[in-house]
Amino acid sequence: MPGRLELEFAPYAAPSRGVLVLFCEEGLKFGSVARRVLAPTGDLVKRAAAAERFKGKNGSALDLVVPAGLDASRLVVLGVGKARDLKVQDFVKLGGAAMGKIPPTASEATVIADLPAGAFKPERAADMALGVQLRAYAFERYKTKRNEEEKKAAKVRVKITVARVSAAEKAFAPRAAVADGVLIARDLVNEPANVLYPEEFARRAVGLRKLGVAVDVLDVKEMKKLGMNALLGVGQGSQHESRTVIMRWNGGKRGAVPVAFIGKGVCFDTGGISIKPAANMEDMKGDMAGAGCVVGLMHALAARKAKVNAVGAIGIVENMPDGRAQRPGDIVTTMSGQTIEIINTDAEGRLVLSDLLHYVNKRFKPRFMIDLATLTGAIVVALGQEYAGLFANDERLAERLIDVGKEIGERVWRMPLGPEYDKMIDSKFADMKNTGGRYGGAITAAQLLQRFVDKTPWAHLDIAGTAMGSPQNEINRSWGSGFGVRLLDRLVAEYYEK
Repeated sequence: MPGRLELEFAPYAAPSRGVLVLFCEEGLKFGSVARRVLAPTGDLVKRAAAAERFKGKNGSALDLVVPAGLDASRLVVLGVGKARDLKVQDFVKLGGAAMGKIPPTASEATVIADLPAGAFKPERAADMALGVQLRAYAFERYKTKRNEEEKKAAKVRVKITVARVSAAEKAFAPRAAVADGVLIARDLVNEPANVLYPEEFARRAVGLRKLGVAVDVLDVKEMKKLGMNALLGVGQGSQHESRTVIMRWNGGKRGAVPVAFIGKGVCFDTGGISIKPAANMEDMKGDMAGAGCVVGLMHALAARKAKVNAVGAIGIVENMPDGRAQRPGDIVTTMSGQTIEIINTDAEGRLVLSDLLHYVNKRFKPRFMIDLATLTGAIVVALGQEYAGLFANDERLAERLIDVGKEIGERVWRMPLGPEYDKMIDSKFADMKNTGGRYGGAITAAQLLQRFVDKTPWAHLDIAGTAMGSPQNEINRSWGSGFGVRLLDRLVAEYYEK
């Protein structure tokens, strides 16, 4: 398990030490196992609940230190409201909430997975374990000063007690693979740009080979030969050479048409010659979150041996101002042959994706293409940080993404496309320009991308508000959220595996 967490399933039993976590419904109603465990405490919980006005509502918690009658050092009671109303994502959140109540100094915790209606089903216990794993993540590798107490608390063993251990373990295995994919994406987004530059990013993606993923890395010479001038133009001002990485997982039938995922990987975005203001520019280390998601997703699919053929493609560049950097007014010829006039060098992600979309479409002829990118600040203005922007040329693909997003809690909101917006990016000197001005910025960016997908079903996810610096919640306390890994893995699992 990553980070400080050691997670296991075990039969129901009262803990002999550490933190004990129980669940109750509204009205302070406990399951039979929890009632047995609490029997030695008498009416302690009832009196504490009355004092704290705790009634067991969803999201509420009661915390007792050194509870009389128990060997546990701390008792935490989490309210679930009405258990019959709980959905899959609620169980994931419960796991995150439980992990969040375990103090950093604790070395052991026991979570009893039962409610008044009975034991958690194995799948719901596995969902809860997923929440525990996601919440436990912390990016602390560059913190060198820790006191002795913090060092001792480097690991915490969380035991989830269930009625059917082997069934819970079996249900958790694919979820653990997805969780690891999310954490990989978070790690990549959180890394500073002096560590994670294009060549290093490509090297880490190559590590997927150990799971059976075929990985090809295209260098500058190979990309020039292919005509990827839009992608290369973004990175030409950097001392770090650009890379394209193609990842293939062949878990489906031989020869079956693959699904494809494409990620923007700008390891650092100064804006180039159209340089950004200094305030908050440090956040631009996360401008590769789309590519990070694709790498995490490919890990998840391979680790759980998904029965699908999938392609992941990431374009990895660094957008820097330099004597060699591209300028406003430059015109680049993309791999597709279409030309783009550069109006603003800070509208660089769409240039990277234009060549990638054409390359993937031409080479693999996929069932669909979904690209992910921290593409525009405009989408954050429109949707805030609760939804990713969804643009699509295919109704069924869009509906599936919306439904899956609601199911797992990574929500997307459909945005418009239309020929009226296309006019905003028409250029006097080239086929198009790379920005349409102030209004509808997220839409005009998507309109440009649409020109490179032909008739292939396609969706564009603008994750600028959800992938980095997103609001913290029950299952994430990290700056980089790993948004998109769970969303797209579930999309594949529900609709495209055979």
